Amino acid sequence: MLTRSDAAARCARIVVVGSSNTDMVVRVPSLPRPGETVLGGTFFTARGGKGANQAVAAARAGGAVTLIACLGDDTLGDATLAALAAEGIDLRGVQRTAGTPSGVALILVDERGENSIAVAPGANALLAPEQVRLRAGLLSPGDVCLAQLETPLESVLTAAKVASRAGARFVLNPAPARDMPDELLALVSVLTPNEAEAVRLAGVPVGDEHGLENAGAVLLQRGAGAVVITLGAGGAFVATKEFRESIPGFRMEARDTTGAGDVFNGALAVALAEHASLADAVRFANAAAAISVTRDGAQPAAPRRAEILQLLAGNPIRLEMPNHAASPSSSAEHAERDA
Repeated sequence: MLTRSDAAARCARIVVVGSSNTDMVVRVPSLPRPGETVLGGTFFTARGGKGANQAVAAARAGGAVTLIACLGDDTLGDATLAALAAEGIDLRGVQRTAGTPSGVALILVDERGENSIAVAPGANALLAPEQVRLRAGLLSPGDVCLAQLETPLESVLTAAKVASRAGARFVLNPAPARDMPDELLALVSVLTPNEAEAVRLAGVPVGDEHGLENAGAVLLQRGAGAVVITLGAGGAFVATKEFRESIPGFRMEARDTTGAGDVFNGALAVALAEHASLADAVRFANAAAAISVTRDGAQPAAPRRAEILQLLAGNPIRLEMPNHAASPSSSAEHAERDA
């Protein structure tokens, strides 16, 4: 499955339902405390939004990807459409909304690669259930529908129902953290919270292996088919009704962790659509996320399939560290260098 050529892998169909933003990023020595101003260094813009990030990550990992999303009828939306089209993503499900701005994220990244993010959702808040239902025919048995929580919960629930009726698997990345009904969890094939999101959803601490097992058990009991709790550089903890397993990650020198979880989810969806076991799919996703943290930005950092397979095979890979100092705001050059 995971060793097939890029051409063969294109049969893996992923439909992503979610958000699209423009990320405006400043690198800073440290993340500011409330009331504090920190003088930053490099500024750049890049394509972002959890839905679009995951769509790009899945496309680069070898999937045939369709995005269902909302953009404003503005220049940011124009630039986003052009960038997504260049990745080979099917954009039939993207709707433009007049009089509403496209989503924007303001991101600070410190010297350790940690980040702080504020999002103005704009048109993302207008992704309606009917828009999702209209694209139901895109899904077939064996496909994967991937969603997050940066769009209205009603539309996420609709996506889950559409996927279930089509015989497709529904992967939900419950980010940003929010409460959700058991009706939705019961339709989730694979739930992929990080530690903080797992705590909120399960109501138990996850500071150690015992806590991870407890959280996984609670979420399975609430209806999720499987649970993958992401642990950053520590890899992921997998819980199903049949087994529990900690799958180690890859230790890399982090430059920017923005979007690493999205890269994980996009790569995971591809591996699942290619009929990998859940454990193998998580290993594939761990490798993709590990490569992404060595680069700036969200979508520009998503690795190509060949890079992921090379890391999994234990071979050294060339990890590019883009330097934005020469042209702080040239997002197009940034994306092109990392494409």
